[in-house]
Amino acid sequence: MEINDAIKLENQLCFPLYAASRLVTKCYQPVLDSLGITYPQYLVLMVLWETDSVSLTVLSQKLMLQSNTLTPLLKRMQETGLVERVRSLKDERSIVISLTEKGSALKEKAPVLRAQLSDNLGVSLEEINQLKSLLDKLIFNLNK
Repeated sequence: MEINDAIKLENQLCFPLYAASRLVTKCYQPVLDSLGITYPQYLVLMVLWETDSVSLTVLSQKLMLQSNTLTPLLKRMQETGLVERVRSLKDERSIVISLTEKGSALKEKAPVLRAQLSDNLGVSLEEINQLKSLLDKLIFNLNK
């Protein structure tokens, strides 16, 4: 029985995206481990390093994650002293996530992650920018 080329694993877009995502995240892992954070926690911190505080709704939109996925993650981050979660004074239904001093301090160590990733990818900065541009376009089109 011959498999149709259209359904072979090596001809799928989804598999190299999945595999690349796992492998890129793995490149971050040693530095993240040394900081005591997970990759999803790092994503949350990157958003907060830009703004200091943000509503759960905005964080959910930026990370393209449902609030029910973010809530346990944010609770763990609060327990480890990286963020604070408080109800908005303007709208009690809204939760505001803010950095603590400990969470802010990790920002200084973030460039190490980027350098480590660049060292491990084996592609040029131009290729990284091209790939990011294509992925941004793909994500935009899929979110329509």
